[in-house]
Amino acid sequence: MKKQGKEHPGKKKRDAAFFATAGPVSAWMILFVLIPLIYIVAISFMRRSAYGGVKLGFTFENIFQIFDLSNLRVFGQSILMAGITTVACILIAYPFAYFVAKKGEIEKTIFMALVMVPFMISSLIRLFAWINLLRREGVINRFLMFLGVIDEPLQLVYNYVGSIIGMTYTLLPFMILPLYSSIEKLDKSLLEAGSDLGAKPVTAFMRITLPLTMPGIFAGTIMTFIPALGMFFVTDLMGGSKILVIGSLIRNEFITAKNWPLGAALSLFLIVITLLLVKLYQKNGGSMDDLGGA
Repeated sequence: MKKQGKEHPGKKKRDAAFFATAGPVSAWMILFVLIPLIYIVAISFMRRSAYGGVKLGFTFENIFQIFDLSNLRVFGQSILMAGITTVACILIAYPFAYFVAKKGEIEKTIFMALVMVPFMISSLIRLFAWINLLRREGVINRFLMFLGVIDEPLQLVYNYVGSIIGMTYTLLPFMILPLYSSIEKLDKSLLEAGSDLGAKPVTAFMRITLPLTMPGIFAGTIMTFIPALGMFFVTDLMGGSKILVIGSLIRNEFITAKNWPLGAALSLFLIVITLLLVKLYQKNGGSMDDLGGA
């Protein structure tokens, strides 16, 4: 029998380098993503014990309960609010990203820093600041009354309007970043060619700029719409705890009702929605690199 040759030292070094770089990431993903996900899937098919927690046993009751009429109303409300928030973010972020992308490098850095720096402060502090601005005795109402635009204060907080404003403000950077990246990569020679052929600015935007920046719009939509479905702390503060989203249901089942199996089933439902939206995004020509780059 032939003796097996010794393993090449270079291969050992490559293997060691691979495990040194991929090992910690793999261990992190297994410990904090895969195992909790398996746990959530497992307990969503179990029963709630008499005093809260989980009782061993297999049942589809929690899955069926997801589609209870009261839960479906919350799902519809969550999707509607997430959709409005996403549209509001697009309407604000696209002109801003387009404006910044046309500036010089120093100006781009300054404007993007102005977007990101405020978000280094706790979101709760920033939302409380918005409450002070929007309340009936706040700066915005006083300013509008001073100008004579309104005769009495508007109710801009502790309702749907306040929730939409809070979520739009919180998620706006997630729309700005992919849009800015997409617009900045736009080939300017195409716009010049359109102009040479007699295309008006509006026509050039609709026929060239908008279609070529659709990947950025899709990426921003995914990064805005999905978090908006479960961002319950924003609706609790800005909506006065009167507005329920899917995240509110999950929080209530785990903490208030102590119904962990139903809370896990609702979490699983939200994960499925997220995966379907990401799949839809990829089917329409998007890539995970766009999401990761943003």
